[in-house]
Amino acid sequence: MRPRASWKTRPRALAAATAMVLVAWLLAAVTAAPAGAAPVRYEAENAAISQGVVESNHAGYSGTGFVNGTNATGSYVEWTVSAASAGTATLGVRYANGTTVNRPMDVAVNGTVVSAARAFGGTGAWTTWATSTLTAPVNAGANTIRLTATSDAGGPNLDCLDVEVAAPGNDYQAEDATISQGVVESNHAGFTGTGFVNYDNVAGSSVEFAVNAASAGPASLTFRYANGTTTDRPMSVAVNGTTVVASQSFPGTSAWTNWQEISVNATLRAGANTVKATSTTATGGPNLDRLSVGAPVDTQPPTAPGQPVCAAADIGETTIKLSWPPSTDNAGVVAYDIYNLGQKIAEAPNPPGPPYTVTGLTADTTYTISVFARDAAGNVSASSPEATCRTRPGETQPPTAPTGLTSSNVGSTSVSLSWTASTDNVGVTAYQIRSDDNNAVIDQVTGSPPATSRNVTVLACGTAYRLHVVARDAAGNTSAKSNVVSFTTSGCGNTPGTPAQVSGGWDIPWDIAWSPDGSFALVTERDTFRVFRINKDGSGKTQVGTVPNSQTTDGEGGLMGVALSPTWNGTSDSEVFFMHTSSDGNRIAKMTFNGSALSGYTAIVTGIRKNRYHNGGRIKFGPDGQLYAATGDSQQGGLAQDRNSLNGKILRVTKSGAAAPGNPFGTRIYSYGHRNPQGITWDAAGRLWSSELGNSSVDELNLIEPGKNYGWPTCEGDCGTAGMTNPKRTWSVASASPSGIAYVNGALFMAALRGQRMWRIVLDGPNVVSANSYWNGTYGRLRAVEKVPGANALWFGTTNSDNNGNGTADRLFRSNVG
Repeated sequence: MRPRASWKTRPRALAAATAMVLVAWLLAAVTAAPAGAAPVRYEAENAAISQGVVESNHAGYSGTGFVNGTNATGSYVEWTVSAASAGTATLGVRYANGTTVNRPMDVAVNGTVVSAARAFGGTGAWTTWATSTLTAPVNAGANTIRLTATSDAGGPNLDCLDVEVAAPGNDYQAEDATISQGVVESNHAGFTGTGFVNYDNVAGSSVEFAVNAASAGPASLTFRYANGTTTDRPMSVAVNGTTVVASQSFPGTSAWTNWQEISVNATLRAGANTVKATSTTATGGPNLDRLSVGAPVDTQPPTAPGQPVCAAADIGETTIKLSWPPSTDNAGVVAYDIYNLGQKIAEAPNPPGPPYTVTGLTADTTYTISVFARDAAGNVSASSPEATCRTRPGETQPPTAPTGLTSSNVGSTSVSLSWTASTDNVGVTAYQIRSDDNNAVIDQVTGSPPATSRNVTVLACGTAYRLHVVARDAAGNTSAKSNVVSFTTSGCGNTPGTPAQVSGGWDIPWDIAWSPDGSFALVTERDTFRVFRINKDGSGKTQVGTVPNSQTTDGEGGLMGVALSPTWNGTSDSEVFFMHTSSDGNRIAKMTFNGSALSGYTAIVTGIRKNRYHNGGRIKFGPDGQLYAATGDSQQGGLAQDRNSLNGKILRVTKSGAAAPGNPFGTRIYSYGHRNPQGITWDAAGRLWSSELGNSSVDELNLIEPGKNYGWPTCEGDCGTAGMTNPKRTWSVASASPSGIAYVNGALFMAALRGQRMWRIVLDGPNVVSANSYWNGTYGRLRAVEKVPGANALWFGTTNSDNNGNGTADRLFRSNVG
């Protein structure tokens, strides 16, 4: 009998099916409604309300009022809507958010979340109403649409829900198609028609549909399927004998009774067509229910916005009014995301932006702003040009200096400090604990008002300290310093010694890769695309070539990671690998290195989306001999949860770029749900660790395990969402913004960009025992860090040439770890 997985032996998946439901349904084809059809409006005040009240104190609402939800996680509004037939519904949520803080909500249809933590950003005022639009499947008859707040801020004010159900598309049942190496079954509930096709567990099993098209042109092919395993079951999709998708992911749906949809675009000819879905791995295809043919899926991003402008007259102490030439889109721009460097600081609905007033900023501060357009399908444009805007100084009276600073309980990495409070004409918002040697910020206390004591736990072992405290107010005014306290922490193991310079004259050295014998390293420069060889003792710095097809993004992209083959010897094995930005996106490429010069070039992984920021970029060979790569979300957060995208992932591939054997989904993806991971390393037990840049709240250290979801964009930092994995440690973005990471002698060492320090992270198996920092502010921004082969020592590189035009400012250092 042909091998086929029985429903009795197919285990339930632990994978997060919700994320794939969202991807499939948001990308589902939307067929035009019949002529004369119009959306049906359902008022929020007539819906079921949990933890909220009906109000009418803000003008511009429809009906008799709106719902003001309680500022609590879990508050919700639920509508019951009617559909004449099953199909795809366009849902328009009309809302207002008079704050500058996003108030995300889960959108669920008939109990299934179709848009997790959907953003409802500020609209500028409570009287300014905007509409957030998405698509989702509905059943014939009654359906429930529930919006549930996912943060303690609650949801926005909800006015109404507009619902328009598209006419059904052309459906073709799998059981009526031509089947090769598969059988029709009906033992799992929820299918349509009379059954479904259970593919044989072999590569090449297929289902071929005969499809009729009224006219030639583009169309969407939507496959309804179930996969009750935790293993991806990819299939190729061919139209009229031509492959349109070589390996389309069909990931686990958590149960054989959970049916989901995946859509691809293809061009049909008028009249008869064949559409064939063929399994590409030995696990066969998923259970396939039907094929629906409709209007093409929107995969076209908006055009990039034009140059943002912040006229001096439009800048306040905490606000900047921005205008920019708007983007265009085939379906329409719904919002603009506004970033300061790599951090999202605002979201402007369209309308009313542009122009748009960004609020909640810090007085007398420079912001480097870029704008991105987003459409209803979640496609995000390339970056606008950047604009430099500086807020006006606020009131200028500084707080009084803190007094009576004392220290106690000095340990190896900690000290207890206390002081007498400062006063201010407006109010103290923070106390900064600073080194009296270089004025670098060691720690910070915030609050309203901030506490006047702190147990500082990030100090270096065996180090003499002189510390003082300053007070800051909301306008950024800083007080005179307090008195100084002096003490020396006790010693502990695995501590880095005083760094010694290895080499100077570098221009943003991004990565360091050692030869297998440890005699030399290759070092990449991000913006020059140059590759250098340097000996272990720091001598012999020599350029060995450049990486072809490299481009900068005028942000974080360019020539990034480098990794020599684990068996490189310059003769029988001369392979070296790079991750870099190119004209078509980020890619992993392979070149030849004979010990003195680079030659040849082959791209082995392409299709990794790029943007100005969030490009990831680190590559390393693991203990298993496979190549691991960290990719960013390219400033399109939804891609991190999309397992058909290579963005926002840790990838694991062979030297040819293929999916490595044993990967959890049968694809190149090893883990997902990442925002911008830039560091990967393994500890002595072979556990994989990754450092990841957060947005505005926290940066992360993650223990990476195959198949796990690390939460972005649903969560930044710790996450209470089922199926998502929490980081092992978090830091404020001001004290970290991590890049490279290395394991040396029982501890992780994590380089910090904005934090301008090296974090030492002591491990106990899979857990973090402690984290303390070294060289705060001494060497500036740190990016690359690698263990020195055969020694308890590390090399690290500065990256102070970033954005300041100084192309020779950076250096490499060595520190012995004892």
